[in-house]
Amino acid sequence: MAGSRLPRQLFLQGVAAVFMFAFASLYTQIPGLYGPEGILPARRTLRPQGKGRWPQLWETPTLLWETPLLGLDTAQGLELLSLLGTLLALGALLLHQLRHFLVYLLLWAAYLSAYQVGQVFLYFQWDSLLLETGFLALLVAPLRLPPRHKHAQGRLAGVLPHEDLPFWLVRWLLFRLMFASGVVKLTSRCPAWWGLTALTYHFETQCLPTPASWFAHHLPVWLHKLSVVATFLIEIAVPPLFFAPVRRLRLAAFYSQVLLQVLIIITGNYNFFNLLTLVLTTALLDDAHLAGNSRRKKTPSSWPKALLALLALLLELAVYGLLAFGVVYCFGLEVDWEQHSVHSKTTFTFHQFSQWLKMVTLPTMWLGAASLAWELLTALWRWTQVRGWLQKFCAAVQLSVFGMATVALFTISLVPYSYMEPSTHGRLWTGAHRLFGTVEHLQLAHSYGLFRRMTGLGGRPEVVLEGSYDGHHWTEIEFMYKPGNVSRAPPIVAPHQPRLDWQMWFAALGPHTHSPWFTSLVLRLLQGKEPVIRLIQNHAPRYPFHKQPPTYVRAQRYKYRFSKPGEQGQWWRRQWVEEFFPSVSLGDPTLDMLLGQFGLQDKSPPRPRSSSSTLAQALRWMRKQLSPLEAPALLWGLLGTVVAIRLMQALLGPQSSPRAKEEKHRPAPPEDSVAASKQASPAPDVSSGSQTPRRKK
Repeated sequence: MAGSRLPRQLFLQGVAAVFMFAFASLYTQIPGLYGPEGILPARRTLRPQGKGRWPQLWETPTLLWETPLLGLDTAQGLELLSLLGTLLALGALLLHQLRHFLVYLLLWAAYLSAYQVGQVFLYFQWDSLLLETGFLALLVAPLRLPPRHKHAQGRLAGVLPHEDLPFWLVRWLLFRLMFASGVVKLTSRCPAWWGLTALTYHFETQCLPTPASWFAHHLPVWLHKLSVVATFLIEIAVPPLFFAPVRRLRLAAFYSQVLLQVLIIITGNYNFFNLLTLVLTTALLDDAHLAGNSRRKKTPSSWPKALLALLALLLELAVYGLLAFGVVYCFGLEVDWEQHSVHSKTTFTFHQFSQWLKMVTLPTMWLGAASLAWELLTALWRWTQVRGWLQKFCAAVQLSVFGMATVALFTISLVPYSYMEPSTHGRLWTGAHRLFGTVEHLQLAHSYGLFRRMTGLGGRPEVVLEGSYDGHHWTEIEFMYKPGNVSRAPPIVAPHQPRLDWQMWFAALGPHTHSPWFTSLVLRLLQGKEPVIRLIQNHAPRYPFHKQPPTYVRAQRYKYRFSKPGEQGQWWRRQWVEEFFPSVSLGDPTLDMLLGQFGLQDKSPPRPRSSSSTLAQALRWMRKQLSPLEAPALLWGLLGTVVAIRLMQALLGPQSSPRAKEEKHRPAPPEDSVAASKQASPAPDVSSGSQTPRRKK
């Protein structure tokens, strides 16, 4: 494979950006979710069990065990971690020198610490994906600070034979994510996915639609069905091409994944998830593509290269033809010229798909193992080209450590990957199961499967909270982001994730007893706790009970549907279904019974801590300054800051030296000298007919 220095740098910058958004988004919600007056106070999750310090830290790996030493409670420690994580990620995004192993280790450790106390509000697949990606980033990041001068970078570029090994794990993670996400849609037996009608519901029933969702929802049904076919193609058929030996096939796979993620970003508020997936796709790129180097040789220099180029072209055409035939055959595509549409239907059965999945799951593991073996052999070959016994010894140590780490992480990942096919999971090597069980709590590997089933096939269920002072006249409590007022347009929230709004969407799918935290939310509203109210409405005047808490609170379940074209002033239509949560007040036996049943009663109030500590005062001051800002505005402000600083760096950065300009315009060396310089270069990549010049060492 061609050089990957630029893709690795792009990957590290992308991971830093996602960490910045994730930490900043979480910071804005900590008091309402995890504070002493929050819905699920974090202090309840960290209770010493009488174990030693290190066993306790290994069992529940979080830095928040040490917050008492700083004079902070658990929620304040969580705020401190979030602020430091945001600033550290911002620095890594802007400064090349901060894209270092230790920086990404701190980012991963800080988010893992938050994850351990996050409870249900932090148990989303993208949180696990960020932790797994963050751990890979600390392996991809350099162990030493990069040299300041480009000439020094060029001299050191070939001294690290191991550098592509951890980056290969990013490609393997992308494969697991996409392939599993496609497969589970069919193994779930969801009639919407099997009938290719999932997108006729998805845009309307997803958690937080965007304004574009309304327009996408009203596209023709045949186009929705064809889009589902394209989704299956991109998620199931294309991912094996991530390991293709032909470079153009990998690039085609890259652009197909980018297209899917961009369309999801436009039509849904999925916080930082799609951005993180786009970051993973950088593992499919190479230096030549990112540098825009399109120089080609008119004719291959020798007949073996000409033969390889011809074989690569034939393989590429065969793959495209096979994909086209498979799509037409499996989904019965027919063009209706009279109606100007394309008809599609699923032509295979669940049994046939299950047999196919059983047949291909193990080979996909072997495909990954073969690709990893090639990377290991390439790294070993690069090591043999290292000059000098000291450099060779250091390179051997690094290659051994990173090689074993890469193989271990690949082995661990096979366990959650095989969850989608039970028989293959049962036949997996027992050593892999034991290794995975040992480190499972560190979130180093996870199973994925997004949009497994379509919900709300009869209309999206939505929970609407109501408050009253007398129990007869009720006022709706409207959230900032989730659907409520039928006349309000869906907002654009990403990359922020309003975690309470997301859990309200899950709560609406079943009875309130399946979401114990909802009872705590009702209690906090009856108590008039400001941190929780800010999760619902950041500006107090917009909250109907900002002057005095309601005496009674209840919840109703509605069915929401997008309005039809032509209905002026309305984005939604809704219909009452049933009472979701009964009317309760403070001291109500029903409320007390539910709080006791779910273990949510404040049996032991938080122990008072010294409020005069400098760190606690600094945290309160920072919170006071940032609280007027809505979370999306804060995150977009951070993004604007990054863009502004990057523009200033580009405009005010050092100009090219005369020597650099002279080298830039120097004529190319003869082919003989170029061939001689290639002796220490990696093995050639049989990827396409176009040969890109190789970077000198």
